[in-house]
Amino acid sequence: MSSNTITFIGAGNMATSLIGGLVADGYEPKSIIASDPDEGKLTDLSARFGIRQAADNRSAIEQADVVVLAVKPQILEQLCAEIRETVQQRQPLLVSIAAGIREADIQRWLGGDVTLVRTMPNTPAMLQSGATVLHAGDKVSTAQRDLAESILRAVGLTRWVDDEALLDTATALSGSGPAYFFLVMEAMEAAAIGNGLPADTARLLTIQTALGAARMAIESSDSPATLRQKVTSPGGTTERAVSILEQGNIRNLFEQAISGACERSRELSNMLGKQ
Repeated sequence: MSSNTITFIGAGNMATSLIGGLVADGYEPKSIIASDPDEGKLTDLSARFGIRQAADNRSAIEQADVVVLAVKPQILEQLCAEIRETVQQRQPLLVSIAAGIREADIQRWLGGDVTLVRTMPNTPAMLQSGATVLHAGDKVSTAQRDLAESILRAVGLTRWVDDEALLDTATALSGSGPAYFFLVMEAMEAAAIGNGLPADTARLLTIQTALGAARMAIESSDSPATLRQKVTSPGGTTERAVSILEQGNIRNLFEQAISGACERSRELSNMLGKQ
């Protein structure tokens, strides 16, 4: 893997997962720098992965080929004001994992003409099982796209979109998606308990069934619809259960849920990007 120096501004859970994934993939730990106000987090990262610490954000960027903006969206504007001059002088590749902050706003806060990739990872990235959607700004070269993708691929699957607006859809699908599956699992577990299963057995069976179904979907060339049909025997228990779910208009509920999440993603982007 490339030995470009990667600086992480922010040392929270997602940064920790990315750093851990990169090191596990063979990236040279001394080519990774982290900066964070919490010295305890930096000490922990250095001890766990052997990476370097920076005294402050500006000195961290001065050494970087790539800067990963891994701070909460609410403080990104403040951070950009702090690092603006250093970014303009150094001109590193910037990779933002701050949810909801559009490229135009980051460009404006940093003074414009910066090389920027915006990404939307999801929480399973913390287990190296994430799904990340990326969008490259106009200045990003093919080599820089590959570099940005290699960083996010350290924690799971990656996909590019040509239209930045589609990151709102990605947020609604994969960003918020784990909660949808948890809700389905929660409902299945409760229904099983209501039908007599002990609570611990209901939970374990629910979790293992979800894991098994996900693995089947990943490892099979069949679509989810085809897989569903294959396990739905005519006149059987699965057919009865699926029929009840369809009568309850489950598909329309998911359409409304994801459309609602898309709309909320756009609203939050508008709020966070206000001057």
